Amino acid sequence: MTGDDLRARRANSFGAHASAYAQHRPDYPVEAVRWSLEPVGPGPREVLDLAAGTGKLTGVLIAEGHHVTAVEPDEGMLSELVRHHRAVRALPGSAERIPVRDHTVDAVVVGQAFHWFDADRAMAEIARVLRPGGVLAALWNDFDDSVPWVAEFVAVARGSVTAVPDVQRDPVPEHELFTGTANRVFRHLHRRTAESAVATINTHSHVLVIGEEERAELNARVLAFLKSRPETATGEFDFPLTTYVKRLRRVA
Repeated sequence: MTGDDLRARRANSFGAHASAYAQHRPDYPVEAVRWSLEPVGPGPREVLDLAAGTGKLTGVLIAEGHHVTAVEPDEGMLSELVRHHRAVRALPGSAERIPVRDHTVDAVVVGQAFHWFDADRAMAEIARVLRPGGVLAALWNDFDDSVPWVAEFVAVARGSVTAVPDVQRDPVPEHELFTGTANRVFRHLHRRTAESAVATINTHSHVLVIGEEERAELNARVLAFLKSRPETATGEFDFPLTTYVKRLRRVA
């Protein structure tokens, strides 16, 4: 299998597991969302949640009072989003072909997805739908490996395709229609048990695409590790995360 084939398999692996994704993936810290939208000013804004998945970021935007349009290419993920957020305008579409009119949104936000885009085509499309001065913000949740036991967890949870370098952490390129690049990292927590932490790992593409035997071995290894640690052995605990945000502004 080529790198492109594996990348495509990983990118398309989520829809069949949309319910588990909705149940076990973390949301995003409200502080990160507020900072993302800060340049467009206070008050309800027209926000496009691009590659919205099951609506993890959509829910935070709604709670903040924004008018949200959610765009998602996978039918299973989009159906799950609608199930959780029935009042949201939800549209099938992709980052490379956004089904929204020119210059009609104040902000485009992308949660845990920009690394799957054709970046050059996506940047042009995002620029098209944004109003001048509007914001593009890409957000990623990640395990906070500055915490020693979390760093050990990350090592234990590695599979045979985890380290494939084609899934970048920060793939948002510079573009002539965007300026004012800013980056910030926020602390975040995800309430888990040992078992539900394993379930979260099973929603990651590097686990979804491996064989059943390897997945079973990985799950057993991760659960044994969590049961061996005083921080995670029994009951619920707060799993430390970081949320990385890259923000740019559409040239006015």
